[in-house]
Amino acid sequence: MDITIKITDRDGVVHEVQAPTDMSMNIMELVRSYELAPEGTVGICGGMAMCASCQCYILNDVALPEMSADEDAMLSEAFNVKPNSRLGCQINLTPELEGLELELAPE
Repeated sequence: MDITIKITDRDGVVHEVQAPTDMSMNIMELVRSYELAPEGTVGICGGMAMCASCQCYILNDVALPEMSADEDAMLSEAFNVKPNSRLGCQINLTPELEGLELELAPE
């Protein structure tokens, strides 16, 4: 089943994308698959919560998985962090994310 997610890229353009929930993908991989950020600027560490290149801001109230200690620690060291910051690689695409709106953090 696909869900619809709205992603605002780093140029402020809103993309409404279809996200498959049956492929074990996460937000970071979704951003890369739709090429919503220049190659090599998102998911640099490969989704291990070791860099903050996939940081995004959650814009609406959708139930997200709890933040792990690794993700929390990485965000504590990252730039441009806001209270609604999350690492896209740590948010798996599930049916519960239907209607999620997020914005990619500055590079």
